[in-house]
Amino acid sequence: MKLSGSRFKQFIRWAILGGTLFFLGKVLIDNWQQVASVRVNSTGWACLAMALGVTLLGYICAGWVWGRILRDFKQPIEISRAVQIYLKTNIAKYLPGNVWQFYGRVVAATEVGSTLSAATVSVLLEPLLMAASALLIALFCSREVVASYGVFGLVFQWLSLAIVLLSVHPKVLNLAILFLRKLKQKATNSEKTPSSFQMEHYPLIPLLGELGFLVLRSIGFVLTFLAVSSVTPQQIPLLFSTFGLAWLLGFIIPGAPGGIGVFEATAIALLHHIFSPGILLSAVALYRLISVLAEAAGAGLAWLDESRG
Repeated sequence: MKLSGSRFKQFIRWAILGGTLFFLGKVLIDNWQQVASVRVNSTGWACLAMALGVTLLGYICAGWVWGRILRDFKQPIEISRAVQIYLKTNIAKYLPGNVWQFYGRVVAATEVGSTLSAATVSVLLEPLLMAASALLIALFCSREVVASYGVFGLVFQWLSLAIVLLSVHPKVLNLAILFLRKLKQKATNSEKTPSSFQMEHYPLIPLLGELGFLVLRSIGFVLTFLAVSSVTPQQIPLLFSTFGLAWLLGFIIPGAPGGIGVFEATAIALLHHIFSPGILLSAVALYRLISVLAEAAGAGLAWLDESRG
């Protein structure tokens, strides 16, 4: 039964990935002439360079947030060291399974003195805060959400946001931590209660930090569009909202390492009535390249900084 369940999950992952890639491939085949006609001028290259810098800054901000979470758990780790670990492990999200970056952070955090429980909860809490931040950015453009999906879409987003924000409340998290501690005690047949920790206050600063991470990523997204097309001030909130929703779906849907395919397909589906297919395909492809380059640059800079230390 476990084997069949595992095979079914694997099938779902491949089906999602195959479906999104088929959708992107069809859009590209139908509009390849428009894509080929897109040109990037000197101003566009400047926008892409700024998008790369802003995106890299966003990943550094996310590393700071993870370090702050560990410090809030009273773990002996320097913020600078946490940023190094985060940047070095982040590139692993493109490996099949989409969990190796979390595993790498847990291992690295325990090597520098963090408890296994604190490191594990930190990598579980961070995605929840990211999801809440993405929903906040998506709700920033609520008028467009109502226009596209009706009031139901807006209510669904607010309800999802409320659930996520409640899930990271100290009372809820401490109950989850207590449950995990009891499971560990039962699994090891230990009469002794293993050392644990509690969250003493609502993680407001980490939440604001993750919001900063996604705002920076959204700015990079807008700059990438500016590199291939003109963007009016009225379209900027929509681009921010689209990025929040597309990033969130790419983050939570299984079968897409790093959100590849899902992010692009969602962005195209949400913006097809605003931009031409050629502009959309060029922008999302360039933004994926910018994101990967920023992650690779972050990992390289972290490795150099660690080597010098």
